[in-house]
Amino acid sequence: MGTIRRISEKVLKHDPQAQQELPEAVRRNLPGNALRIIGATALQNSGDQVVKASTVLPWLFHALGVPSALVGLLVPIRESGSMLPQAFITPFVLRVRRRKWVFVIGAIVQAATVAAMAVVAAFADGLLAGVLILVALAVFSLGRSLCSISSKDVLGRTVPKGTRGQINGLSTMSAGIVAITLGLVLRLVGGGDPPIWMLVVLLAGGSALWVLTALVYSGVREPAGEDADQSVSDQSAPDKSVPDKSVPDKCEDGSAQDEPPALSAGLKTAVTLLRDDVPFRRFVTMRSLLLVSALSPPFVITLAVSSGAGALSGLGGFIIASGLSAVVGGPVFGRIADRASRTLMAVGAGVASLTLVVMLVVSGLPGFDGGTVWGASVFVTTYFVLTFVHTGVRVGRKTYIVDMARGDQRTNYVAVSNSTMGIILLAAGGISSLLALWGVEWALVFLAALGFLGVIVAARLPDVSAG
Repeated sequence: MGTIRRISEKVLKHDPQAQQELPEAVRRNLPGNALRIIGATALQNSGDQVVKASTVLPWLFHALGVPSALVGLLVPIRESGSMLPQAFITPFVLRVRRRKWVFVIGAIVQAATVAAMAVVAAFADGLLAGVLILVALAVFSLGRSLCSISSKDVLGRTVPKGTRGQINGLSTMSAGIVAITLGLVLRLVGGGDPPIWMLVVLLAGGSALWVLTALVYSGVREPAGEDADQSVSDQSAPDKSVPDKSVPDKCEDGSAQDEPPALSAGLKTAVTLLRDDVPFRRFVTMRSLLLVSALSPPFVITLAVSSGAGALSGLGGFIIASGLSAVVGGPVFGRIADRASRTLMAVGAGVASLTLVVMLVVSGLPGFDGGTVWGASVFVTTYFVLTFVHTGVRVGRKTYIVDMARGDQRTNYVAVSNSTMGIILLAAGGISSLLALWGVEWALVFLAALGFLGVIVAARLPDVSAG
């Protein structure tokens, strides 16, 4: 334990006062738990890079001869599929006293489905391969939902404020290192167009990463039940003027009153929180407006290719830029998020929107040529800035929602927020895609406008950080 504690102190900056407020058992397990969570999340993020719906899977579809119409379903299934179910599966998650086992199950589901994708890629092609991989991706997203819900709960129960953002940041940095490595490999093997056998190997390796994720996360020593969570330095409780209706009312004997079916309970919880919990509703609104940094990068790549920059920079160049942004931004934004997660989100949205405006003005200048080194650098730099600030937005958002609530209310916050975002993501993606029919520039203008509105909404959120 002495060695583990020394390693923890080297990679994380702990708040001594926050640690002293922890129960002795939680405080004793803090160094080991922090390192296990960092390790498991790093493995999970590395697996995500291997099965990324915006890069690796489209290349796999192209190599297998899958109809192009199915390629457009990859990102919606991957992203919305992992968000939409969360409000409905939350009642099942709340029945589990130690939420780490929910995460472990989710990791095993992802390992199995990625292994299934590898088998399909090795032995099938064409339409059949595309349909089977999409089905596996849908199940994969369900496993991702389980991990998303439970990970915030485990983090809130085992790690105090002042350290959570650093853990998110270090995990993000690890994903960036993997992205850089993957980008370099894609440029070295096949000139950026990897053969099928290599993609099969990548998928098999991704499945192994999730098996390791489950093994590492199962070692987290999590206190059982909501009462243990109350102890973890959560000094900023939600607005007490709004009753917490996320947990069913209890009878005198402790049983739930007329407990509704799980799906109905999940829907009722979502409607109640969005209607009655003003701080939470503002957070969801703000998160919706921060989609500028999430949805704009693919349009930047499209604009770059249409301007002649694609052949010069290559897709591997954009992947490397994304990885660098995560490596550089992860640790920095993690520390900032622990102190000012609200400000981090607001500044990130503003910078992303301003960057898009500058890029559109520059690329619209007479004589601009994306095929030149200077022209290509405009798009690659824009892509880097967008992914860099998106790293900050994601780390800030994850830290904020863990800090703003406690216990089972945190579980409901995460689930309802993600389910709502699944719907909003489909809507925003649909609108931006329709605008792109008139020109990619219009889609980027729409997303930039959302980001500027997000700055205003984020400034109105309550400050829940450690300070």
